[in-house]
Amino acid sequence: MSNKRQHQPGDGDATEPATDAEVTRPRSLYDATGAQLAAVLAGEPAYRVKQLWAGLYEQCKALDDITTLSAPLRAKLNEELPTSLLLVRESASDKGDTIKFLWRLADGDHPIETVLMHYADRVTVCVSTQAGCAMACGFCATGQAGFSRQLTVGEIVEQVVRASRHAKQRKQRVANVVFMGMGEPLANEPAVWSAIERFHGDMGISARHLTVSTVGIVPGIRTLANRPLPVNLAVSLHAARNELRDDLVPINKRYPLEELMTACRDYLRVKNRRISFEWAMIAGVNDSARDASELAKLALSLKPTAHVNLIPLNPTPGFATRGTDAAGVRRFADRLTDRGVNATIRRNRGTDIDAACGQLAAGQPVVLTGRRSV
Repeated sequence: MSNKRQHQPGDGDATEPATDAEVTRPRSLYDATGAQLAAVLAGEPAYRVKQLWAGLYEQCKALDDITTLSAPLRAKLNEELPTSLLLVRESASDKGDTIKFLWRLADGDHPIETVLMHYADRVTVCVSTQAGCAMACGFCATGQAGFSRQLTVGEIVEQVVRASRHAKQRKQRVANVVFMGMGEPLANEPAVWSAIERFHGDMGISARHLTVSTVGIVPGIRTLANRPLPVNLAVSLHAARNELRDDLVPINKRYPLEELMTACRDYLRVKNRRISFEWAMIAGVNDSARDASELAKLALSLKPTAHVNLIPLNPTPGFATRGTDAAGVRRFADRLTDRGVNATIRRNRGTDIDAACGQLAAGQPVVLTGRRSV
């Protein structure tokens, strides 16, 4: 899939007749469609919408910095279309290469977090899709904190725009977006998909550099399979037998592994994009030879074979069990590769600022969870 922009809502729909729904006042600047911006800019030349859209998404500028618009017009837009995210704190780790943003939502004051990761050859943003999470995975800080509400498309998009603005200070461009922050993306699929369209069509990010993670919401996977862009699918698996996965990932009781794997095969048949399995390594829980054998069997059942990302469990206050040590993770990876599975040990980034996988809780109190024997 090309990086070329395929459509820009400011490129025509702003001058076409709009429905009542389209011209309803948007909740925020980044929730606005081209038609809604045109309604706010009624009386201005039609090209103003294109200038505004280009400034917001191609250049990732703040309204006050879009100087193709007059100062009075920028003031009007600021008043009528406020942004959604209020920056509370910015934390840095890994010599400044990992940045965590703590925001509060202007609507409801709920806290969420975004992580910006600088690499030598790319920049990745990890975005949140919900304030909190209802999936209740005990080893994840977001799940321990509980669910507040869904994020709107504008609240998702603004995270990437503002992270992109930050990356530009280092003369870098965001090239990858992973929906792996707070929340279950496929429990908020309509807003997630609208954000994907904005990232791809207006910010020029290739569909192959957009990754949607899920704990296994089967209807959401099927919906995503029917969407037009070949985005990447990552399944937070963590266990390859139902009795253990029921314990670690409670949604498995609703969508057991048999249903999940069928949905993955159907996704592959439509998209032909390799699926990845995420596996948090938990000492004495899912790091045995049996676990490796069961995981390899599932990965190899997909064509092409699923790629496995091994993630040493990051510490969270609500889950007392420790992560597998480095030697154990390496041994587990070797067992997978010996069976023909491509496995990567993910480097933990941002652990010291609670920005690593499973650590995002936006400062909310978490509930201590126990784990029954399985």
